[in-house]
Amino acid sequence: MHGYLTRDGIAPGEFRRVARADLGQYESVELRQGEIESASLVADGFHVCPKGAAPELARTLLLCTGVVDDVPAIEGLEPMYGISVHHCPFCDGWEHRDEPIAVYGCGEPAGKFALGMRQWSRDLVLCTNGPEGLAPDLREQLDANGVQVRAERVVSLEGEEGRLRRIHFESGPPLERSALFFCTGQRQRSDLAARIGAQYNEKGTVDTHGAERTTVPGLWVAGDASKDAQLVIVAAAEGAAAAVAINTELTRRDLAASAR
Repeated sequence: MHGYLTRDGIAPGEFRRVARADLGQYESVELRQGEIESASLVADGFHVCPKGAAPELARTLLLCTGVVDDVPAIEGLEPMYGISVHHCPFCDGWEHRDEPIAVYGCGEPAGKFALGMRQWSRDLVLCTNGPEGLAPDLREQLDANGVQVRAERVVSLEGEEGRLRRIHFESGPPLERSALFFCTGQRQRSDLAARIGAQYNEKGTVDTHGAERTTVPGLWVAGDASKDAQLVIVAAAEGAAAAVAINTELTRRDLAASAR
């Protein structure tokens, strides 16, 4: 995990362990591990149904359900994912600066992704795994900036201890690379926000505004499920902003109730 001040390079599991230990000093915080099967808007807030447990009534709800990356189904990729195969250059590009890098994907998104990778390395090859799907002007940009294109189908990745060494294609010679960044899309991890009635934007993330409020009263969404800047430190900041807004909202409600 990178880009989080004071925690740069920490393993995600260790980060969660430290965070949960910090929460242990607060008597008002209760941590539960489980799956929420459904949540719905009701008169007094939200009706939340955990799997295998009694339903709960929540006055407000903050969803931090994130997204799932569409990881390419390439032989040998799994043990390299998070070590030398990545999806986010802002998270992991610096660690592979000046190395020979491959970008995996096709069409305009992958072409622009490859051009953006030039700030970390000038040794770039775009692997389209089939028809390029590149507009002529974009192909010209790639050529002008020294980004090679390999259109053969990728069959496997070779390396050791999670470190990529070469990419093998259905035809043609293998490609020596130290890292691969893929651009194959992502999707919402959970459909809870949609089922509650929240609106989504054209990019497929939950539409939020004003301290992560959604279009549903009392519902907030923070983290990757709602924003483009998919960094842990940004998600934490959004969660903090949402927490302040939720506290303010609950205080307002309580004051209004006591004044009746």
